[in-house]
Amino acid sequence: MKNSISRRNFFLKTAGAGTGLFIFPSLLGNPFQKAGRGITPLIITSHTNETGKNAMEAGWEILKAGGTAVDAVEKAANTIEVDPEDTSVGYGGLPNEKGVVQLDSSFMDGKTYSAGAVGCLENIKTPSSVARKVMEHTDHVLLVGQGALEFARAWGFKEENLLTEKARKIWLRWKEELSPNDDWGVPEHLQGLTEKEAYWHDFPDIENHYGTTNVLAIDVNGNVAGCTTTSGLSFKLNGRVGDSPIIGAGLYVDNEIGAAGATGRGEDVIKSCASYYMVLKMKEGRTPQQACEDALHMIIDRYRKVNPRFFPSEKFVAINKAGDLGCATMKGKRNPQMSVRIESGFTKYEGTIAFPEAL
Repeated sequence: MKNSISRRNFFLKTAGAGTGLFIFPSLLGNPFQKAGRGITPLIITSHTNETGKNAMEAGWEILKAGGTAVDAVEKAANTIEVDPEDTSVGYGGLPNEKGVVQLDSSFMDGKTYSAGAVGCLENIKTPSSVARKVMEHTDHVLLVGQGALEFARAWGFKEENLLTEKARKIWLRWKEELSPNDDWGVPEHLQGLTEKEAYWHDFPDIENHYGTTNVLAIDVNGNVAGCTTTSGLSFKLNGRVGDSPIIGAGLYVDNEIGAAGATGRGEDVIKSCASYYMVLKMKEGRTPQQACEDALHMIIDRYRKVNPRFFPSEKFVAINKAGDLGCATMKGKRNPQMSVRIESGFTKYEGTIAFPEAL
């Protein structure tokens, strides 16, 4: 029932669409299928704020002109990465425990079965573009740390300080609240009296903020590409790498099937190879929505044996070759969404919560 409701909501919310087409999709076939031409181009992102919408429009400009899914995905990812107000990826991302922004990203081209990734990359705003260079100009898949930075330098990427003042203040607040017994924080007699800055509304609880963006696309030729990019777990250990740059974990693309991406607690996604799992489920005939839910249940089935009360914070997105969509999250009070751009306009697809009891 949840799947059908989500699909219906998606049809009704689509901007600029003809009413009959989207209210009765079962009568008229897949709304992403354009008569006489096969698959209509589409692009999605797990990001649902205004920057996510801007990213979809930027990627769509490439797709509607007949450009490749790879180019569209990179353009969309870059749009999010360079937003200084976005604390989840690229410039403005939250730093590690030492106050250093270290970025991870992966890129995969379904047409060529090529992949590239970078981990713990510092000083470069657009790690997705560096990951694409690794994919297209080396016979490696993953470069990390200083080696990734040297590679980016060789390709002329500009080095910049990625720590914005907003992110710096959030990091300093974390240090102040880390322990009541250290010397960080306001004097004891002033505690509770200082005025909170605006960013507190977005970060009422400073611990363990996840930040990742997935971008997946299909172009006019039916080729699929994807990217996952992140600043990782906030205040992580120096050198920590999550799932985002791991092909098969944070991202997987198969030109004959579709693509999937993950956000949330990367350690769980790495251990489950979640994105690869979702693509395999779609190969077996599961819809993208079902595949996202299957992956979440698979993770919980593992943890249930050791801690039945543990529900990590994951959100998965997926698309298949037919243009069907999927989005699901492990827990939460509101259904997850993802941003979608197709020929008829921009919309948000509403997914499902796999374990609504796990608040």
